[in-house]
Amino acid sequence: MPRLSLLIAAALLSAATSASATSLVVTTDAVGRATVGSSDATSDASSSDDDDDKLVREARDDAASFVASQGEIRGARLEAALQHIRHQTPQLEASDMQLAEAILAH
Repeated sequence: MPRLSLLIAAALLSAATSASATSLVVTTDAVGRATVGSSDATSDASSSDDDDDKLVREARDDAASFVASQGEIRGARLEAALQHIRHQTPQLEASDMQLAEAILAH
């Protein structure tokens, strides 16, 4: 799971550059908390990491629809990915839109 957390954190950080100062502080804090938790993990790629990456990759089309529709279209694969991400990194404070954008950037 460490690779997935770092990729999502990096995507959120890059998305935050276009946000307001307040949003940037909140997003940066969330990214910081997410990366602190993942830095303790080993860097070995495991089948679990591959499964996590696969789940996120499979949600890209749903994430694109979600972003394009401004949150109106919520596909089952996106919902599964969002639930998985929130379960794996409960300290991550990001909106569904931020996570969908991070999935697209992944």
